[in-house]
Amino acid sequence: MTIYDISEKAGVSIATVSRVLNGSRNVSDKTRERVMDIIERYGYTPNAFARGLGLNTMKTMGIMCADSSDPYLAKAVYYIEQKLRANGYDSLLCCTGYDPGAKAASMDLLLTKKVDGVILAGSNFVHEKEWENRYIAEAASQIPVMLLNADLDVPNVYSVLCDDSASVYEATLHMLQDGIRDILYFYNSSSYSGKHKLAGYLAAMEKEGNESMTRFYHGSQEDIPAMARELRELHDSGSVFHGVIASDDTLAMAALKYAREMNYRIPEDFSVVGYNNSMLTMCCEPELTSVDNKLETLCQHLVTTLLGVLGGQEMPKKTVFSGEIITRGTTRWQNTQGSRR
Repeated sequence: MTIYDISEKAGVSIATVSRVLNGSRNVSDKTRERVMDIIERYGYTPNAFARGLGLNTMKTMGIMCADSSDPYLAKAVYYIEQKLRANGYDSLLCCTGYDPGAKAASMDLLLTKKVDGVILAGSNFVHEKEWENRYIAEAASQIPVMLLNADLDVPNVYSVLCDDSASVYEATLHMLQDGIRDILYFYNSSSYSGKHKLAGYLAAMEKEGNESMTRFYHGSQEDIPAMARELRELHDSGSVFHGVIASDDTLAMAALKYAREMNYRIPEDFSVVGYNNSMLTMCCEPELTSVDNKLETLCQHLVTTLLGVLGGQEMPKKTVFSGEIITRGTTRWQNTQGSRR
């Protein structure tokens, strides 16, 4: 018997069960009696470590990320840990890799450590097949589970994400409106976020009646020269493109390297837009136009939501933030229009 089972049998939310167990006054007498009746009928005993119910909490959160060397994920973990620490919580970090079995094993490990909640940093934890997400649902039957930049409709799972599809859609339209029709979408992930970014590019190209052109990079995420070679091979095979929308700033840097090797002027002959608005945007000349996906805001809101759930508050199951294009020297429109939202 778990808090999820109680909420289901009583016909109330998990947050309401939490409020009853915490003795909150923000519950009607009728609802309180219904919940307590279920608890007594099935002999439910709250976990001694609280599992986020406010009963001698361990004040520790679990964080899972696929790859802590990834700049985006590393920054996300930093923001999350800082926010948790400011609220008196410690963290346990598991770097899972991308294998589904390893992710499930890491979740089990964190549960044995009696964490109050688990944060899944990054969209690689949500899969298309329902059975591959079972480990999340099973964990959520015991403790709150937070998803950063992914969404899963499961009880006690909360999502905070950027509208990646709309952000890439807007960036692609801007480039098309600058007169660049042969735009390549360069990407390296088929994660939840990765699919939404690709969808945004395809939708914009279709809207303007342009033929889409995509390239998936399978190599090392740190090998920029190899990424640039991928674009050169694409060019040598007969594909012509004078604009690149990249799914992250590393791929965008490779596109700039390729453009230099081709002796293109940037942005007069060749335009590039990255994603994440990372420190890499300032490490090239001209500086890189990139989509700011509001990572710090997402992480702070995610922790705030988690703490609200643990406190028995009704919190939104899904919160979506808009990205912002930060225009710099690798796109033409920045010369006259500045940043656009």
